[in-house]
Formats: sequence, C-alpha cells, structure tokens
Amino acid sequence: MKHYTPPYLPLIVLCSALSCEPSNVSPLQSGNWITRAQLNGSARSEAVSFVIGNIAYIGTGWDGLTTRFTDFWKYDPVTDLWSEVSSMPGPGRSSAIAFSVLGHGYVGTGFDGINILSDFYELDTAMNIWTRIADYPGGVRYEAVAFGLGNFGYAGTGFDGNNAQKDFYQYDPEKNLWNDIGFSGFKRYGALTFTYNNKAYLATGVNLGVMQADFWQFDPSSAGSKWTQLRNISNTSTEAYDDLYTTIERTNGSAFVEGNHAFLSTGDNVSNNNTTWEYSFPDGNGGGDLWNQKTSFEGPPTTGAVGFSLAPTQTGGGGFIATGRTSNGQASASDFLREFFPDQQENPND
Repeated sequence: MKHYTPPYLPLIVLCSALSCEPSNVSPLQSGNWITRAQLNGSARSEAVSFVIGNIAYIGTGWDGLTTRFTDFWKYDPVTDLWSEVSSMPGPGRSSAIAFSVLGHGYVGTGFDGINILSDFYELDTAMNIWTRIADYPGGVRYEAVAFGLGNFGYAGTGFDGNNAQKDFYQYDPEKNLWNDIGFSGFKRYGALTFTYNNKAYLATGVNLGVMQADFWQFDPSSAGSKWTQLRNISNTSTEAYDDLYTTIERTNGSAFVEGNHAFLSTGDNVSNNNTTWEYSFPDGNGGGDLWNQKTSFEGPPTTGAVGFSLAPTQTGGGGFIATGRTSNGQASASDFLREFFPDQQENPND
C-alpha cells in the first residue's frame, strides 16, 4: 500500500456575533497528473500492487472478459521502466489483496472467474521466488483490503460471494501465522487503505448497495482499542467542514500518500469516478482530519486501478495510479501509469 506545502490558502470564515453560515464556495482545486511509461504487460483492472524500497510491483488482474492474470511487473521511477518478474503461482485472479513486509511481497485471496480464493503467497524479491504461505484464515473472499506496518501484514473485510465481511487478521511472517485482531467499522468490500507514520487508514467501500461513510485509523501500538473512528467522509455533521463532501464515497478506488497528505482518486459510485481528494492527517492537537478536492484524475473516469507511493521523480510528485478500466469489456482494461503533482497547475498535455 508517498513533504510539501499544500498549494491552497487556508479558508477564512467570517462569522457575525450571532451566527455563522456554512460556506458553499468550492475549495481551490490544483494538482497535475503526468503520464509515465505504460505497463509492458497486458492491460488490466482489479490488479494488486505493493512497494519494496523504491520499486513498485503490480500483478494479477482481469482483462475485462475471460482472462485473469498471474504475471507480475516491477516499475523503477528513476528510469521510468517496467520489467517482468516471476509470475505468481496458483490460478490467475482479480480483486486480490497485497502488502509488503521486511522486503517481501505478499498476495492472496481474489476471484479466478469461477472460484473465490483464500490462498496466499510470498515473493522474495531478491531471489525472485514465490512461496505459498498459510491461507487467509477468514475464508474465501475478494475485494478485501490489506497493508503492511512494521514487521506484520494486515488484511480484512471483503466479499465471500454472499455477504460483506468485517473480520481482520494480522500476519506474522516469522511464524507464518495469522492472528485475529477484529475491526470496529461496518462490513464492506471494495474499500481502500493507506499508511502514514506507522498507522493505517481505512475508508470507502460498499455493503448491500450502500456506500460506507465511516473512516478509521489503525494504530498497532495502541494499548487499548487499536481502531479509532475519524470524521465521516460524507456530509453527515451539522458543521460546515463537510458541506462539500459530495464525491468522496466510492468503491474500488485507489489511494497513495505524498509527503504529509494522502490522496484518494478513481473508483465508482453508481458510475465510474475520477474525482481526487486530499486528506490532511490528524495533527494530535485537534487539527487535520479534513478533505479538500484536487484536480480530477487525468483521463476518463476509471475504476479498479491501483495506487502506490514512491520517492518523487521530480519535486512534489511520488504518488502514482496505474491500470483500471473505464467501462465494461476488454477495450477498457488499461495499462496506463500516471504520477500526481499536487503543487502544480493542471496541464492536460503532459
């Protein structure tokens, strides 16, 4: 599952002594998407990604018709080049999950076109060798979420073919064991996660056709409950800060971290989405935990893409979105890669 100064000015609200009206002025939108080298492999959506060092790995996924992939590719942002690595064992799959821990990548679960899966595999990137590890203990599922923090991997939520799930497990690579840690939020699938300062964040997703607005922070070092609920990602309060939160909710979106902000983009909510939102992390003093809209993802509305964070190729970049689809069918499966620069003005020609 990627330090700059935000390009927008603080919003100043002038209140009378008696009342303060919510602002309906759109936030300043900025940021520029730059096209990078296309994936050398087949175009796809519902792939997975993880990062080791400053190299991103992308694999599995679906061509939009009948083919689900096992191939894996790595991307070097310094050279802007893709190269193939060993293909993943097991059946080709889409809507799987992945994380990285201690220099190894982990991929599992998903849907092979017929069966929903619970198998899991480890990639030793130094040796370029895959090894099967303990299956995901919560049973078969797809459209779950996963992340790595410290020496452990974490995975949970998803859809088992009949119901949305909310179980969550910690994976210990040294012992090859999964431990139940639970999740305090609602059931969901198609959610997303990102990590920052040794904490993870979980947002979005859907259950029974209802987009989920609750937003959660996971702190593995917490002595009590490790899940803390943050402000909702839709306009559910009586305060003005969330009046413009109209397009954050989604499923199958993608996210990345640049500097001290997270960014959420692509996905779908009734229809495919390309809106991009910037998240300010809680500062520990009651500030932050707020969203501001940025320049929409460049290109048509896209769902089923992957997001990842690398060192910036230029000052201010380092967040990437790759692959995805724009409509049903093979022609819409994508091999694009774009990097986001939140401090730049939009330029559709780069």
